[in-house]
Amino acid sequence: MDTEKQPGNIEQNGSKTDENRNVEEELKSRDARIIKLEQDLAVKESEMAALKNELDVLGQALDGRDKAMAQAVADFKEMVVVANPGLPPELIAGDTIAAVKESLDNARAVVDKVRQDMDAATAKTRIPAGAPQRLAPDLSGLSPREKIQQGLK
Repeated sequence: MDTEKQPGNIEQNGSKTDENRNVEEELKSRDARIIKLEQDLAVKESEMAALKNELDVLGQALDGRDKAMAQAVADFKEMVVVANPGLPPELIAGDTIAAVKESLDNARAVVDKVRQDMDAATAKTRIPAGAPQRLAPDLSGLSPREKIQQGLK
């Protein structure tokens, strides 16, 4: 006996058909949603790729600017050394222009301090140039006899 053809099963078959239609509609809805999400994902992936590319370009530009800045600082340091021949080049240092300027100020202070110390030391040990002046001996403290003896010498 075929149960599908029985009159009581028609209602069941009808509800199964409605249920199948509902499932099919739900599947179509989910498929449409999946397609939409896949499209959105593709758009986001292409945007992300473009942003990564832009990031790489900006990173290369930044590297180029870093190298240019380092070269500018090195050139500035060289100019400072040339412009200040009285300062030892070893005292001029720094990786930025501000650091080079600060080291220049410190170098000037060190050189000035050394000059002051050397001038003070030189003043203490100053020896007159040439022979000392010939002065007559001081006879004021001698007796008349000692003065005569001194004169006879």
